[in-house]
Amino acid sequence: MNAPAQNSAFIDIPEHWDRRGLPAWSYHSDELLKLEITEIFHRHWQIAGHISDLAENGDYFTLDIANERALIVRGQDGIVRAFNNLCRHRGARVVADEKGHCKNAIVCPFHGWVYNLDGSLRGPARPKSFGDFDKQAFGLKPIDIEIWHGFIFIRFQSGQQGSVAETFAPFDDELTAYRTDELVPTAGFYTATSPVNWKSVKDVDNEGYHVAMAHPGLQDLYGAGYRDRFHGNGLSSSMGPYNPHAGRRWSVKKYVSIAPDQSWLPPEKQKLWGYYGLFPNAVLAVTPELVQFYQEFPVSISSTLQRGAIYRRPVESRQQRLARYLALRIDRETSNEDRQLTIWSNESMKSAAFEGFHLSDLEYGVRNYHDQLRKVIPVLNLDEAPREGQIADLNVSLHSNR
Repeated sequence: MNAPAQNSAFIDIPEHWDRRGLPAWSYHSDELLKLEITEIFHRHWQIAGHISDLAENGDYFTLDIANERALIVRGQDGIVRAFNNLCRHRGARVVADEKGHCKNAIVCPFHGWVYNLDGSLRGPARPKSFGDFDKQAFGLKPIDIEIWHGFIFIRFQSGQQGSVAETFAPFDDELTAYRTDELVPTAGFYTATSPVNWKSVKDVDNEGYHVAMAHPGLQDLYGAGYRDRFHGNGLSSSMGPYNPHAGRRWSVKKYVSIAPDQSWLPPEKQKLWGYYGLFPNAVLAVTPELVQFYQEFPVSISSTLQRGAIYRRPVESRQQRLARYLALRIDRETSNEDRQLTIWSNESMKSAAFEGFHLSDLEYGVRNYHDQLRKVIPVLNLDEAPREGQIADLNVSLHSNR
């Protein structure tokens, strides 16, 4: 049973596979969202940023993920650590800003408790008022952290995944070629909110079938050369080598004519855009000029926060800067087009006329991703919506019956 040639898949696509996606009820259930937050967003690795976002000792940035708060800081010893952004006194944010620098200590803005950059408590304000007090028991709570190809990953609870390196091993060799550990930031982190369920965003991310119709800029750049690849466990990648006839659109024409040769890259990547889908909710997007990550976090069943950052080579020529600008212009147009697609798809889930997805072989990446969600949350295998209030217990039961 071979995968269709146009997909160039890394796993076989079964000849007769279930072409349905997740059931419509799973896109508008409050109780399910609580499960998703616990089982997916808190127990799986999340990209927090890049080591270049913490260039100096004392640099820090913060990140909120579905009711949890993280502080990532480079200590005086140069080690990057992650903590819950939560003072051990009354639970205030020990750091209120998204990004910044502290010389040698973190001071809680509520009552002035002072923490060293390694997370240990230097001392509470007015220590005598606490009686017998063991400072060692009140340091900042650490979070799982791992650095992979220069990107910082965190995890609030040890979960189903192994290490970052093990989890994303299928992409190791390809990302090594991009030397992503050498990157530097451009404009910091960006965020945007979209009025859809977070899964609707991933449904668009996980297939390239819509590119020819919905993304004229990418279609001009890639032509028929765009390929989706499926790696199992919810991982996917997509590759688009430049179309030799690209240039019908102004931004694409300028981009392919101006972009300088990137001789430091392997020949097959010098004229290529790639996307690496990292389960559960992130993408690493690479072009010869830049690398960016973007990810989605649920705010509610019908609201999603999108967050990301863009990084460049440490040394750029004027041509490279201009090519990077044009690449981002094409990408920005694509993002706006995708946003509309997610809105249309998401709103259909509430219609009585909607009978579920019927997926093409070219959309097997959606099924691959949905299967991984079903593995993590088995209640998603149910076509009919369980009663609200019973979903969590039913999910536990289905887990134990496997």
